[in-house]
Amino acid sequence: MESLGSLSGTPWVYVIVSLSIVLDVFVPILPSGVLVIAAATTAAGTSTAVGGVDVASSVHGGAPLAQMFSLVLCAATASVLGDMVAYRLAWRGGDRFDRTIGRSRRLTAAQKRLGTALTRGGGGIVVLARFAPAGRSVVSLGAGVAHRTVREFLPWSALAGLAWAAYSVSLGYFGGHWLGMSWVSPALSVVALFAAGSAAAFLMRRPDRGTAH
Repeated sequence: MESLGSLSGTPWVYVIVSLSIVLDVFVPILPSGVLVIAAATTAAGTSTAVGGVDVASSVHGGAPLAQMFSLVLCAATASVLGDMVAYRLAWRGGDRFDRTIGRSRRLTAAQKRLGTALTRGGGGIVVLARFAPAGRSVVSLGAGVAHRTVREFLPWSALAGLAWAAYSVSLGYFGGHWLGMSWVSPALSVVALFAAGSAAAFLMRRPDRGTAH
């Protein structure tokens, strides 16, 4: 938090967040969502009123809201960029990725569901997967292996990235605005982020249970 606070308002915070989000599709354990929340929290925390004066507004002219918009745009763009890189790599190395996915029944089932959803225009599964743990990786690589067209995949990837970025930044902003720079704010926001991921994972598993019956 202190490190991000010192970088708040500088281009470096966007560079760090963007790199984390792009690489997160290949290394899902990277805390890209946590970084987005922390960056939003630090920016919002500077706007906490001190003695009835909004510090950030008086110094930066309403900078926190502008930073929130920039952070959402940055996170969403990085999310789509990472998705498309993974998609293209899987497209070109389809056989290798297909063998990797074929070793897991869960990944194979997810790939089939993705192909069916995109064919029917029901790419909402791409949006859900963006919130689910490692779901983004499965969807992006699966779309490439299955040779789904860019027209099928890109719009849903953009919508997923925007929804995830807006949700994550909102958590950090409101947490920082209401609770300030204490550890409680990002902690609660991260819990809310993981709750959304758990709900998304649950919804993505429901078709499997439906077919089992």
